[in-house]
Amino acid sequence: MNLISTVLLIASVLSIVLIFVSFWLPQLNPDYEKLSPYECGFDPLGSARLPFSLRFFLIAILFLLFDLEIALLLPLPWGDQLTNPLMTFIWASSVLALLTLGLIYEWTQGGLEWAE
Repeated sequence: MNLISTVLLIASVLSIVLIFVSFWLPQLNPDYEKLSPYECGFDPLGSARLPFSLRFFLIAILFLLFDLEIALLLPLPWGDQLTNPLMTFIWASSVLALLTLGLIYEWTQGGLEWAE
């Protein structure tokens, strides 16, 4: 057996063993305290199973999208070291333009308004 198949075999066996241990090891003794929603030590005031607003998820996804965009554009200043820095600038500008157009679209559709 070569090295790759040995590593794959060890990883597979270890994964299967850990999956079976995770099903056998925990003690499933639910009681009132474990099943009650966490309310900072207070008695629950209402149902903890209320659905979130879809607008909350939209704002959260937009935040993650722009956070990821910043992480993708961080190495941009080092792009002038490449053989063709103009292409790096064009690709970065196109990403920014696409995200800006998407943000403008959401803004005009009223997707960023908290209250109607």
